[in-house]
Order: sequence, then C-alpha cells, then structure tokens
Amino acid sequence: MLATLGELPAGPGYSTEIKWDGFRLSVSADQAGVDVYTRGGANASATFPELAGIRDALGGRQAVLDGELVALDGSGRPSFSRLQQRWPMRRRPAAALLRQVPVRFYAFDVVGLDGRDLTGLAYARRREALDELGAAATGSSVFVVPPAWTDVDPREVLATAEEHGLEGVVAKSLDSLYVPGRSRAWIKRPIRRTCELVIVGWSGGRQVGSLLLAGHDADGQLVVVSEVGTGFSGAERRRLYRLLVEVPRSSSVAAGAPVDGGWRWVEPVYVGEVAYREYTGRGLRHGTWKGLRQRAIDGISVPPRDD
Repeated sequence: MLATLGELPAGPGYSTEIKWDGFRLSVSADQAGVDVYTRGGANASATFPELAGIRDALGGRQAVLDGELVALDGSGRPSFSRLQQRWPMRRRPAAALLRQVPVRFYAFDVVGLDGRDLTGLAYARRREALDELGAAATGSSVFVVPPAWTDVDPREVLATAEEHGLEGVVAKSLDSLYVPGRSRAWIKRPIRRTCELVIVGWSGGRQVGSLLLAGHDADGQLVVVSEVGTGFSGAERRRLYRLLVEVPRSSSVAAGAPVDGGWRWVEPVYVGEVAYREYTGRGLRHGTWKGLRQRAIDGISVPPRDD
C-alpha cells in the first residue's frame, strides 16, 4: 500500500507518523526464520542478514510486516546515503560492512499475524496489533515500531520533523483497509530543502531537457553540484533555451563537469532555485527545478553535504 502526495488533513480520524528515509521492505517472519522482500518483490534476506533477529524480537510469532529499512547517522537520524552503502543487493555482505553500516527495520504496519490475514481490518486495529509487537520487542537492535499519534495535529508533527531534519510525515485514516497500490487514505508530506545554484550547462534540442548546476566551494571555485531534469513546465524549458543559447561557452566554467553526455556549456550568468531531499557526492537527491532567481553569482555556494 502506497501513500499519496498531498496536503495533510486537518480534522480527526487520522494517525500521523514520521516518514522515514530508507528502503521500503516487507518482512515475513515465523519460527523457521525471516524472509525480507523489496518493494519489487526481490528476496533481500541475504543482503540484510541481521534482520534474521526479527524472529527473536517477535518471540517466534508469525507475522507479515510492512516498513522501512534505515541506517542511522552519528546523530541518530536515518541517512539514505549511508544506507546506499548496503545496496545493491549482495549475496554475502562483508563482515566489515555489516559492522560499519548496521541497519534496522522500522515497522509501520502488520498485514498478517499468527496465520490471520489483517488486510481487511481497519488501520486502527492493525496499529494496535503492531504496537503490541513493538512493546514485546523493546530493546531489539533490528526491529523497531516507531510511534504514531492520533491526538496531535499532523501539521505539528510535520513541524517537529522539519526541526529535527527528518524526511516528512504520513497521515493515515484510522478506518483505512490495507489495499494494494496508491491510496488517498494515506497522505504523505515530505520536507524539502532548497538551494540556489548557477547554471553552467544544459542538454536538449530546441528546448532544455536538463540543467547542469554548480556552486562555489570554500576556495571560491565553481564546482558542479548536480544535474536536474524535473520540475520544468514546457514553457519554462523553452524560455531557458532562448536564454542559454545566447551565452554559449566552448568549455565548462565549473570543475568536475562530465566529459560526455551531450552537454552544452554556458557562461555563469543565470541562477536558479532547486528543491531537494539530500546532497551527497553523487549530487542532489530528488532535485527539482523551482525557477530562475535574481541573485549575484559570487554569492552562490555549494550546499552542505549530508554524507
């Protein structure tokens, strides 16, 4: 079951929880062991062998769980960039990697318990069953049931999540059944950061397909930060094309530019705003173009890194 992006509900009848930044997984556990599956249905049990500890956390009870796999950073927040060190799937992850990047499963729903199918029960009843499992597993290093709130305005939870640098929140109808696909009974509201960057290149034909963006590093040199290819309207793509074809360069003005990919280089004249989730050495995660901004080029810096 997938949440729908939207505005958070204001009235009663919802449970609100933190949206954790990780990999969506389902876990099937019983006395015989634990099987872990990705959202696409691939068996990832060998990649995350520590999740076998969920069997003991559940006391041998049979359960089918939905949740998020997370890796925490030094401040105790989920870090997607750290989690990526455990991906793609490996048959036998090195012991050193298991020690350096431990993972845990944050369960947010239970769809089967002790042989019973719970998908036809209201979310409120499923959550009661999940909370019982979490209470019995207190102290587990691999199985966690994070809190959910029915008596707090979802917007207050969102504000707290933003204050602590978390990904966002999900509001779930207490009456919702567990159904496949995307549902408006679950509403997600991610938190996005923004930064301003300099356009140093573009790709496309008679309109812009993607932009290559840069900022000044600590030494004052322009360095490539990321490529962004979403968030543009058709009119914006054409407008950017008309602007950028007037300021061509024969080579990139920014360090770290890709050597191929059909990029067309431009003078560092234009600044734009980008929304994103996280910035690592691989670029802006979930970067989305927001529009041109009137800013001095010299004041544009590389955003703080999250890895």
